[in-house]
Amino acid sequence: MKITDVSIGHKRSKNLLLIALWMTLTVSVFGQEKTREVLTLEKNWRFHKGDVENAYAPDFNDSKWETVTVPHDWAIKGPFNMDIDKQTVAIVQNGEEVATEKTGRTGALPYIGVGWYRNQFSIPNFSAEKKVILLFEGAMSEPEVFLNGKKIGSWNYGYSYFYFDITDHILADQQNSLAVKLTNRERSSRWYPGAGLYRNVRVIVKNKESIKQWGTFITTPFISSELAKVNVKTNVSGEHLILVTQIKDAEGKIVATDTTKTLYDNQFEQNIAVSNPKLWSPETPYLYTSISQLYKGNDLKDEISTRFGIRKIKYEAEKGFSLNDSVIKFKGVCLHHDLGPIGTAINTSALRRQLTILKDMGANAIRSSHNMPSLEQLELCDEMGFLFLAESFDEWAKPKVENGYHLYFETDAEKDIVNLVQATRNHPSIVMWSAGNEVPDQWGSEGAKRAKWLQDIFHREDPTRPVTVGMDQVEATMASGFGAVLDIPGLNYRVHLYEEAYKAFPQGLILGSETASTVSSRGIYKFPVVEAKMKQYDDLQSSSYDLEACSWSNIPDEDFVLQDDKPWVIGEFVWTGFDYLGEPTPYDDMWPSRSSYFGINDLAGLPKDRYYLYRSRWNTKDETLHILPHWNWEGREGEVTPVFVYTSYESAELFVNGRSMGIQTKNKSTPTQRYRLMWMDVKYEPGTIKVVAYDANGNAVAEKETHTAGKPYQLVLEADRTVIDADGKDLAFVTVSVVDKNGIPCPTATNQLNFKVKGAGTYRAAANGDATSLEMFHLPTMKLFSGKLVVLLQSSHQPGDMQLTVTGKGLKKAKINITTK
Repeated sequence: MKITDVSIGHKRSKNLLLIALWMTLTVSVFGQEKTREVLTLEKNWRFHKGDVENAYAPDFNDSKWETVTVPHDWAIKGPFNMDIDKQTVAIVQNGEEVATEKTGRTGALPYIGVGWYRNQFSIPNFSAEKKVILLFEGAMSEPEVFLNGKKIGSWNYGYSYFYFDITDHILADQQNSLAVKLTNRERSSRWYPGAGLYRNVRVIVKNKESIKQWGTFITTPFISSELAKVNVKTNVSGEHLILVTQIKDAEGKIVATDTTKTLYDNQFEQNIAVSNPKLWSPETPYLYTSISQLYKGNDLKDEISTRFGIRKIKYEAEKGFSLNDSVIKFKGVCLHHDLGPIGTAINTSALRRQLTILKDMGANAIRSSHNMPSLEQLELCDEMGFLFLAESFDEWAKPKVENGYHLYFETDAEKDIVNLVQATRNHPSIVMWSAGNEVPDQWGSEGAKRAKWLQDIFHREDPTRPVTVGMDQVEATMASGFGAVLDIPGLNYRVHLYEEAYKAFPQGLILGSETASTVSSRGIYKFPVVEAKMKQYDDLQSSSYDLEACSWSNIPDEDFVLQDDKPWVIGEFVWTGFDYLGEPTPYDDMWPSRSSYFGINDLAGLPKDRYYLYRSRWNTKDETLHILPHWNWEGREGEVTPVFVYTSYESAELFVNGRSMGIQTKNKSTPTQRYRLMWMDVKYEPGTIKVVAYDANGNAVAEKETHTAGKPYQLVLEADRTVIDADGKDLAFVTVSVVDKNGIPCPTATNQLNFKVKGAGTYRAAANGDATSLEMFHLPTMKLFSGKLVVLLQSSHQPGDMQLTVTGKGLKKAKINITTK
């Protein structure tokens, strides 16, 4: 029977072999007893916030501890508090010279301190022929791991995947007591890092003669239309072994097979021919599967399944990045690892929703910022077609924050990189590694030496992909040689230095590793409408006219010019695809701001106006025609209220209550006029604004209207999916909005709403995208922000229907049904 080793990020089979419910442990089992079992430790964890003496002891009484499911984020339920992790600091990356008190820098959520987790598991029929691996895919942070009262190991980096061989500590045919102590220090992060066992924990039981953890490395060194050479390196434990490798296409048909007995230094190497290969790309994310079967004589000792893609990448001076011999640009976004209202606890459906939204925008790439990505995120990027820049660190030897990664860099950096690369290198989506982001080591020769040392480790573990670093001190890296060392020089912002860096660096190309940092609040518009840096307002919001940026950054249009006009600029990764918890620039030192304003989408996953600006340029298949601002401006009658249109069309005409405001056509006189249509002199009057778009021949081809709304009257619910899996994890995201009696959306509504769920599911959380809201996500009530919010519903393990009812004072209530099966 084929099994799936999920520890190296492969697709989870829906046809799982349910072995047993072992005592108090609920497990998911991938595999069969003859080869290996992968037990995912999810249910019946006991959790306690705070340090406890002897909590590692097997006979410790944890009956009064909270029962939780892992993945778990202990801090996301709050409450928000301005005194949590208050940092008095000058943020060098922001150009600050004077230290000020930062109250929401790490999200103002209670992640600081010690947390303990305990669970039990047993391994039936355990014998001396077995090996047991305990795998953690992410534990925040500094985990200390105890088994049956003995400390078996520790790790420092909260974003790293790591494992221990626990074979010698296993008690056969009886309960094994697992305890994990986590310690989050204050002043250890620049954003909300989360807290707890926020990614999966797995127990892997296999034979001692077996394939090593992350022991398979698949590359495709030769590709033509007729043939692809698939190189498979497999590291194993044992002697006198035979490796049989089958390659299956996406339909499960065997397309190639190879058998080898030749073992060099515990490694098999096979070159397998696949005829008429189907290539992986963002447009056609075709995936093959390699089945590795390890035999000793006629006995099958181990078997794993590895998904991979056949694809060719190349980076060339002056020309840029090529995928399968076609030059393409990175249309990418940066993503922090939190998932808004559910925090950092990994959830595949929440990740899929994010990627679906970005796919519609036309994005083709993701940068994990500034941390190692989850395996689930990489699986989805493989399946959905996203190029991936996998990042490692935000600090090297020199600190940004007092208790950051610099404390462990000298001792841990190599092993953390090794685990990153070995755990994820089979993902076709990954096309580049990043060794760091805006590290203070950019100054001086020592930093250049560190950059080369790290890059050499990446090359040793994976010679097929280049390495970059996100550099914000570009002039320093030109002087020190830091930028010249890198395979790919990555520039964070500094658009005015692109030309100089291109001439100074020898690589002949530049990556926009972090771009824009435009700030905006969904549905909030400020007057007068002018470009501004670090602009602040009394309501602690930023204008959604998309003309406000940070002191070091710029509006999107300036990056568009470089991407479109310079073939040696190979693409960009916008900061950021979604808002994230913490780092509320430009209100870092103003309470109650507690999450970012950078997102193209807000913390609830609702698109801001900026989404449509990027979509108008990136999504080349679908029409984009978007009007801003809303048209509810009571008290601004007769005042200048500019109208912008973000569209894939080159020209359009604006009408206010039927009167033409003229035709605007994109032109190259300024960056904004090149990518936006703007009517700067429109005066507000209630009614209707309409835009009519024209094609190149002057024919009207599309139109859109925005109307002045009356008083809020009725709630409207719309789910991203109305059928979800009854697995106890799947989520439906329900957008809640309010309309007037005529069905017109009310864009300024702030009504307090209440949520009630019954049936085969539960209420999980809500978010409204307001960076200043102190309402707790997990409570079933929240205010609308700019007329909208999102409610998250979670399935149970029982198939059936669940119903969400949303109510608000003075509003006609609304209901929606979600089916779980």
